[in-house]
Amino acid sequence: MKMISKNHFLYGALLFTTAMFAKDPNIIFLLADDLGLRDVGCYGGPIRTPAIDSLAEKGTRFTTFYSGSAVCSPSRATMLTGRQHIRTGIYSWVHEPSQKSHLLEREVTIPEVLKEQGYSTAHFGKWHLGLPYGKHKNKPTPDKHGFDYWFLTENNASPNHKNPYNFIRNGTPIGKTKGYSCRIVIDEALDWLQKRQMENHEPPFFLNIWFHEPHKKMAAPDECIYPYLTDGDTGVGKDSAALYSGTIDNTDRAIKELLHYLEEQNLMEDTLIVYSSDNGSFRSDRVGVLKGKKGSNYEGGLRVPGIFCWPAKIRSGIQIEEPAGLVDLMATICDFVGYKMPAEIHMDGSSLQPLLTGAPQNFKRLQPFFWHFAESKQIVGIRDGNYSLLAYPDYEFSKGEKFNEAWIPTIKEEGYRDFELYDLVNDPMQEDDLAKQRPELLLSLKNKLLKINASVMAEGSDWHLDSQ
Repeated sequence: MKMISKNHFLYGALLFTTAMFAKDPNIIFLLADDLGLRDVGCYGGPIRTPAIDSLAEKGTRFTTFYSGSAVCSPSRATMLTGRQHIRTGIYSWVHEPSQKSHLLEREVTIPEVLKEQGYSTAHFGKWHLGLPYGKHKNKPTPDKHGFDYWFLTENNASPNHKNPYNFIRNGTPIGKTKGYSCRIVIDEALDWLQKRQMENHEPPFFLNIWFHEPHKKMAAPDECIYPYLTDGDTGVGKDSAALYSGTIDNTDRAIKELLHYLEEQNLMEDTLIVYSSDNGSFRSDRVGVLKGKKGSNYEGGLRVPGIFCWPAKIRSGIQIEEPAGLVDLMATICDFVGYKMPAEIHMDGSSLQPLLTGAPQNFKRLQPFFWHFAESKQIVGIRDGNYSLLAYPDYEFSKGEKFNEAWIPTIKEEGYRDFELYDLVNDPMQEDDLAKQRPELLLSLKNKLLKINASVMAEGSDWHLDSQ
């Protein structure tokens, strides 16, 4: 692939911009960490989430929505770029002490697109896409990916969600911060918005808010935990269901403060809010009837909430059955703000604008969903229409070992075996493997999988080389 500067891409895209909405929306992404499909109220979950549920009531909820990966870093890379994460430099979750991996600076991200359209951009919360503060100093900071302002942690809140000590503001560590992570993150975002207002900055703005909850290690106020206590659950154990629920309850209360500010400032009508999670839950009781959980390429590891609310443009109280996912955010945002991505950049997602604005007949998925996670037993998978195809690698790594960049040549060069085929409409629990019963369909989907896989691996970074 011929390398052309990212600025060249962005400038070229502006030259080819077509129609724009009369008024570009403010945009807010709200991303939970390890939250499952069956956690929040509007998805049939046991947790009281009136703020999140209100976004679904005022907007549109996808009944089938996919993360970018079964684990965090890859999913976030896909979310910001609209590209399969291996293309962007991320193979697995980023372990700073042992990996050179990071989101490549050459990648065009949503905040970079929006900055070109006149947006102010800010990131709050978890990052986990690589930072230059450890052994490997050449990793870019979020400002190199389009954020004017950033307040974040490298990975999880430490020592847990209560009084974390590892937040960094625009490159400067700020030390121990009193409060719970979700509230700290929202307070920082509100402070940023209020300062903009005092300085008479005009909209639009983009807030990328990535919560730490409910990822381990967990903490939440007692009043958020007590409603979910059951016999035998004290709420204090590290794997407590009540504690897990309490972290999500606490996050919903933080989101309520943000929504209150938007309403108070008459910003809600012209603000696009997207709510989702980076991957499925680590709790098997919070993925519904689905098979698998976090770290698995079965549905339970990939299915997450997907809510879009923009009162001025998106229909309210609607449920959409068409599958969609985080990979579609870039193409969707580009359509909403009138930006045309250059043809040189391969996009793996499709614009959801037709579905969100009442013209489903104009929606077209450009390629099947594709997932690859080296630490999953079923290492690769696609969804095409109603069908899911998964496969094992035809090679083995040491059992229980975390991703190692020395694996990359094998991942890029080797193939797959033992394909599994499922009809997700009639068999959402993925119990009936149709591979032997439907050989023609198996072959067709296998060819599609291998074609996408070849395209992805061709762009994959060679972090194992000394020159990288």
